[in-house]
Amino acid sequence: MSQVRNILVTSALPYANGPIHIGHLVEYIQTDIWARFQKMRGHNCWYVCADDAHGTPIMLRARQEGISPEALIERMAKEHQADFAAFRIGFDNYHSTHSPENQELSHLIYRRNLAAGHIVQRIITQAYDPVEQMFLPDRFIKGNCPRCGAPDQYGDNCEACGASYSPAELKNPRSAISGAVPEQRESEHYFFKLGDFAQILKEWTRSGTLQKEVANKLDEWFAEGLQEWDISRDAPYFGFEIPDHPGKYFYVWLDAPIGYLASFKNLCTKTPGLNFERFWAADSQTELYHFIGKDIIYFHALFFPALLQGAGFRTPTAIFAHGFLTVDGQKMSKSRGTFIKARTYLNHLDPEYLRYYFAAKLGPGVDDIDLNLDDFIARVNADLVGKLVNIASRTAGFITKGFSGWLAEWLPHPELYAEFVAAGESIATAYERREFSRAVREVMALADRANQYIAEQSPWMIAKEAERAAELQGVCTQGLNLFRLLIGYLRPVLPGTAEAAESFLKIPPLTWETLSQPLLGQQIAPFKPLLTRIDPKQIEAMLNEAKEDLSAKESAVVAAPPSANPHLQRDPIAPLIDYDTFAKIDLRVARIQQARLVEGADKLLELTLDLGSELRTVFAGIRAAYDPKDLEGRLTVMVANLEPRKMRFGVSQGMVLAAGPGGKYLFILSPDAGAEPGMRIK
Repeated sequence: MSQVRNILVTSALPYANGPIHIGHLVEYIQTDIWARFQKMRGHNCWYVCADDAHGTPIMLRARQEGISPEALIERMAKEHQADFAAFRIGFDNYHSTHSPENQELSHLIYRRNLAAGHIVQRIITQAYDPVEQMFLPDRFIKGNCPRCGAPDQYGDNCEACGASYSPAELKNPRSAISGAVPEQRESEHYFFKLGDFAQILKEWTRSGTLQKEVANKLDEWFAEGLQEWDISRDAPYFGFEIPDHPGKYFYVWLDAPIGYLASFKNLCTKTPGLNFERFWAADSQTELYHFIGKDIIYFHALFFPALLQGAGFRTPTAIFAHGFLTVDGQKMSKSRGTFIKARTYLNHLDPEYLRYYFAAKLGPGVDDIDLNLDDFIARVNADLVGKLVNIASRTAGFITKGFSGWLAEWLPHPELYAEFVAAGESIATAYERREFSRAVREVMALADRANQYIAEQSPWMIAKEAERAAELQGVCTQGLNLFRLLIGYLRPVLPGTAEAAESFLKIPPLTWETLSQPLLGQQIAPFKPLLTRIDPKQIEAMLNEAKEDLSAKESAVVAAPPSANPHLQRDPIAPLIDYDTFAKIDLRVARIQQARLVEGADKLLELTLDLGSELRTVFAGIRAAYDPKDLEGRLTVMVANLEPRKMRFGVSQGMVLAAGPGGKYLFILSPDAGAEPGMRIK
């Protein structure tokens, strides 16, 4: 056994204004598998998390429900923790950012950075909602893009053309809360000087702490120069008031990641011998890992490490980013029933199935993963029931019936057991590197070998000959020991199934070390099915329930903070226009002849559109949603009489139409079969 490591692991904090869904669970299952593996290896590993409980959306939702923000976040915390527990996410501590520990640490980190000169004050002009009597965050202001004119764009950037701008530049702006036209008012704000840490961050992001593709992405920020970060918000706001500045509050993204420290500090108060400073001091020799979604990389890999540096705390050992979840190759959809809440899933299926399927898909990169429901059924039924559990079910009955549950004192084929033990190091290496899909493949290859062994030995044939009783006991003992090894290797993935198997085998919780020695001369309990096959009707019922969730009355939705998934947002209807105005728009069918990446732009694709009689070049802000090669040859709809607009990358000669809130959740409009380029849409 190598030296015992001291490891602190975190997952991103779920926002306390909505339920957990299966897209969220990708991260928590990934983290939990890794943390459980470390504990099985004998290391001191602590896994902490918390609810992200501050911000304008929570304040507005609480107001909408007629309750206090504290009551809302308390209710959501109970729901979140119940869902996580059901999916066997083994947090060592689950806390809240609305806690004394987080307030204390947020004040401390702020004051240290202030004293070091990393925080400055200045007057800024902001949009103000005269009806709600509050300043509006950028995401709570909607209007027409000042560059391309696209309607219903947020106050910070245009999802149609990719332009960035200030809320004051929006045309026809309105509050996303009240619909009122915002006023421009001055306010004093507090800014963190991120540029003070540019060189440190450049070195840190290239030191192996980040995945290569993540480090490459961050280079774009360094190339543009790190700007000062507004860390303050005006009242009314639900959060922590900034020390010595009444009516000013910390922006949620300042205190949210500090919640990692706060949750661990809370754990330390409940755990004798666990020392906060040992893990968070600047010279700490312990290990710290953050598992996050790729949409919040900037906050975790730039802003948060800089705040920690400025306050004299350590930075993470590594940050592991993952991709998003699609279902049947598409983004999760409420209308199709594939926007599945954790609780909806639990009403129909065993959580171990999803843990296993995600593990079989997850690698160490930031690629998105797909939950293909047909493959999900087939893989669970074939691997978990048909291969893994089948090994025990084919052998345990003979031990119970013929030998009163007693295993043999010997293995007839110890070399096979040794072969399985030797495979453990490769599987362990895969777990350590977060190559869960490889670990699962290697375990299932061993399961095939174990089933082959049982088929070759045919204990059901041996049982017909009384004089071969000792041989029968030996073969079945061998089979159950191979099963024990496999369930041990999968224990980080299938903790519930492993516990049931340990109870059946009458053994303590398996560790990696105990797997090296076989289980001999011990009595086991009668076998009961550990997992059952998925019936496709269960999937159908789950999807139907998810669709029913959509038909239920929904409360009004306010814009989400940058950490939330865009598909949770709903846009208000734009102001009405008359028919004559609409009739001026010339909509035409166009074929996408060519689609190319635009160098220097992370949101745009350059499209060559065939209108039948001519070709047009259009720059479209759909890069996050489409691979260029998937667009070529496809029909779409464009605004053909839009005045050409000169952009930094060339001239855009029109606009393609798309629907969705933006980013990866954006879908170009496509006419039905039979349409031809150049056709006018009436």
